[in-house]
Amino acid sequence: MFAGVSVLVTAAALSACSSSSDTSDGSSGGSGGNTTIDVWLMRDSVSAAFQNEFVKGFEAAHPDIRVKVQIQEWDGIGEKVTAALASNDAPDVIETGNTQVAQFAQSGGLRDLSDKVGDLGGSSWLKGLAEPGAYDGKQYGIPYYAANRVVIYRTDLFKQAGVDASAIKTRDQWIAATKKLNSGGTQGIYLPGQNWYTLSGFIWDEGGDLAVRSGGKWKGTLDTPAAIRGMQFYEKLQALGKGPKDSDEANPPQADVMAKGKVAQVISSPGGANVVIQDNPALKGKLGFFPIPGKTAATPGAVFTGGSDLVIPTASTKQDAAYTFIKELTGDTWQKKLALAMSYVPNKTTLASAVASDPGAAAMAVGAAQGHATPNTPGWAAVEAKNPIKDYMTAVLTGGDIHKKAATASEAITAAMNSGS
Repeated sequence: MFAGVSVLVTAAALSACSSSSDTSDGSSGGSGGNTTIDVWLMRDSVSAAFQNEFVKGFEAAHPDIRVKVQIQEWDGIGEKVTAALASNDAPDVIETGNTQVAQFAQSGGLRDLSDKVGDLGGSSWLKGLAEPGAYDGKQYGIPYYAANRVVIYRTDLFKQAGVDASAIKTRDQWIAATKKLNSGGTQGIYLPGQNWYTLSGFIWDEGGDLAVRSGGKWKGTLDTPAAIRGMQFYEKLQALGKGPKDSDEANPPQADVMAKGKVAQVISSPGGANVVIQDNPALKGKLGFFPIPGKTAATPGAVFTGGSDLVIPTASTKQDAAYTFIKELTGDTWQKKLALAMSYVPNKTTLASAVASDPGAAAMAVGAAQGHATPNTPGWAAVEAKNPIKDYMTAVLTGGDIHKKAATASEAITAAMNSGS
């Protein structure tokens, strides 16, 4: 999921989330058929038009199965799914944020789909969706769609500064270009101090991680040399703009900042460009995209992969039909259609060409090949609840000793992740 991220493809659809509302959208598919499956899909994760097209096509291909879709709200979905999994009246298929799967699998309420990975083409799944869909070595979540951050840039400001965005392939080139853009009243980049998902990508690039498991316990690792290098690069990039050091990309919404001022770049999902243009229509046709650069030109920068997986509750009495539904929706034919309809990244690396005609989605797809997720454990939710990573970033950016602050943040992560064990 895209927890805490503003202006991504849709902020709600890509966040680590929670539930309410089970309003049916009415697309039950008509009468007849031997089996009706209940499917929970999340608000705004796909358009009504795509949803109706899929249900109609699915029912035509499988006349013995009817589909009843219920649209769920992200707010409170964690509690609602947990209750459903513990009941005798669970839906047959549930869409869940990719980083929520471990939480639900821990309860024993999800069907183990490990034996279906080969049938579903799992060898080509995006790592950032597939890995958090597994728990204790078993695959419970089937990758549905993905989205991740890219660089959104002002084409006119780049041209004025003599910067060729297509030539930016490495971090060093990115820094050099951003320094050139950071003049004449223009911010080279607007990067708030607490954009911790972006920091995570820099840490992964360096070979580090947010936390690791050792001896059955989790340990925060922001104080490792690799993680320190990731934070040092963030500090260097953040200084090439006027982003606040004590808030994240939602406060104020960075799309609003880009729309109002002379900001050359922001890091967001491509959907953020739509918000910028909505706020300032004069920028239509003046926004472009490129993948977050990596340490070398051969490999793009690592990114946090947000998105959704599909799961089957063990309490479902129609598991064969539920699996048929999932196989169709996550199969190549419908994944290509979904990617084009929603500007998402398809669930397999082999399908990246499906979005070649969409500049924003194409840039996402490049980065998605280097996608990661947060530590795959239910205990990570306790970290995000207090988020010592944000406090650490602000402390460093305001002059604190990076090694001491990293050690303090790592200790907080360790305590939070093991608080329930």
